[in-house]
Amino acid sequence: MINYDPFWKTLSESKESWYTLVGKHGISSSTLYRLKHNMYVTTATIEMLCKILNCSVAEVLEYTPDEE
Repeated sequence: MINYDPFWKTLSESKESWYTLVGKHGISSSTLYRLKHNMYVTTATIEMLCKILNCSVAEVLEYTPDEE
């Protein structure tokens, strides 16, 4: 399972906010909704967030294997 908890931590420690991601950087509200609810987003979105936040992919998402 992909989890975006690291993104919210990274965002809170940055100078950016939900508002600046939408207004200044053009990230859609629906994309932020998808991140908030651990839904799939494109790798292009992950790349854009890493550029904006100047961080690594590990600071945006983490993978946890599903229990079988």
